[in-house]
Amino acid sequence: MTSPKEDGVLSELQMSPDQMLDLARRAAELVVQRIHELPGEAAWRGGSRSELEPLMREDPPEEGRPAMEVLERAAREILPVAGRVDHPRFFAFVPSSPTWPGVLADFMAAGHNIFQGTWLGASGPSQLEVVVLDWFRDWIGYPETAGGLFTSGGSAASLDGFVAAREAAGHPERATVYMSDQSHTALSRAATIVGIRPHCVREVKSDAQFRMDMAELRRMIAEDRAAGFSPIAICANAGTTNTGAVDPLADIADYCEAEGIWLHVDAAYGGFAILTDTGKALFRGLERADSIAMDAHKWLFQPFEAGCLMVKDVRKLEEAFSVHPEYLQDTQWGTDHPNFGDRGLQLSRSFRALKVWMSIQTFGMAAFRRAVGNGIELAAQADAYIRASTTIQIANPASLGIVCFRVNPVDMDVDVETLERVNKAVQARIIGENVAMMSSTRLRGLYSLRLCILNHTTTWTDVRETLETIERFGREALEG
Repeated sequence: MTSPKEDGVLSELQMSPDQMLDLARRAAELVVQRIHELPGEAAWRGGSRSELEPLMREDPPEEGRPAMEVLERAAREILPVAGRVDHPRFFAFVPSSPTWPGVLADFMAAGHNIFQGTWLGASGPSQLEVVVLDWFRDWIGYPETAGGLFTSGGSAASLDGFVAAREAAGHPERATVYMSDQSHTALSRAATIVGIRPHCVREVKSDAQFRMDMAELRRMIAEDRAAGFSPIAICANAGTTNTGAVDPLADIADYCEAEGIWLHVDAAYGGFAILTDTGKALFRGLERADSIAMDAHKWLFQPFEAGCLMVKDVRKLEEAFSVHPEYLQDTQWGTDHPNFGDRGLQLSRSFRALKVWMSIQTFGMAAFRRAVGNGIELAAQADAYIRASTTIQIANPASLGIVCFRVNPVDMDVDVETLERVNKAVQARIIGENVAMMSSTRLRGLYSLRLCILNHTTTWTDVRETLETIERFGREALEG
């Protein structure tokens, strides 16, 4: 039997202040060094499980090891083996390039061990989340009835939004949900989690610009209602992952209002483009949505996880999620003190709003507007470069920060199968030779290369040199 710990004696899981500071300084040195050296490193580094097993597979030690040794090993063997999504030439999927104040905010929030499920548990952090959400509300153009909460990401935000939509519709038995064939899989997953049968998650075809086809949407809903189904939500895109396409938000809002259907907008990738004039024009009608999913860890330059759900009438969110067990009776402080655990699926929540607040307080809104606008402008420049090229061909006009294209020289007659093989080979070589990290997609059945340009450190030189190298690799593949 162990003896009780004496007063003033550190527990076995504590460190002295000097030890803590030494470790924190070294951790900060390693991260700052990594950020400083990042542009000269590869944009992606991976490892197979067979390679990584011998490095990491071991039984947990019975006795501890020197903390500095553990820290150095994590920095050397584990953390670098990943996609460097904040690299200036990481153009794959949807990149994330966090600010340093945002990184420090996560460190401080973790150090204070904030539990932000209730106002009683975290009054200051809860008030700050209200403030930051009100910033978002104003940027969107939502009324004062709007509110929401920070989430892990767009997947959780859309899930919470669908719960609110289901409850607002009265939880009908034969519920249906509608989304574009370009919508993120997170939406269909969220719909099934809240109880929509997979065959009732309707996929609406997109038009030539990869936007939701309104005529098809109207037809599908009319047929479903005639067959006894109950449409509860339409999901529009404010920047698809594939092409950056924006659905006709104002037209969809008109239709939803006329038909009494909840409008949810997936703006996880593109939402913060609302800070720019281009984004405001593209997102006309966004302010009429019932709910919106947005990710600050994408185009607001924050560390993961910083998703957000905004709801035009926050009471509908609270009506869907609020529960009052006896063991939380002390947390009911009244209507002026919202408990964020009553707005979504998490009760145990970290303090995610701090990183947004610290970043914006440090750099100011003008800097963020310019950073978002820079991504849009670089994608437009890439579009113009591709259209002027005789080797690569635009596959879809640049939208927001995304441009899609393929190797297809104008002076060569190449069949579809060869083009697919060549484009796959070029992509593999771009990644394998550490030129950049880029992903692919299929547009109208054709294999296409894709650049997503969001990083605030990316320059035109990064984009231009990547495109030039793709041209050269493409020619070599076809001529060799």
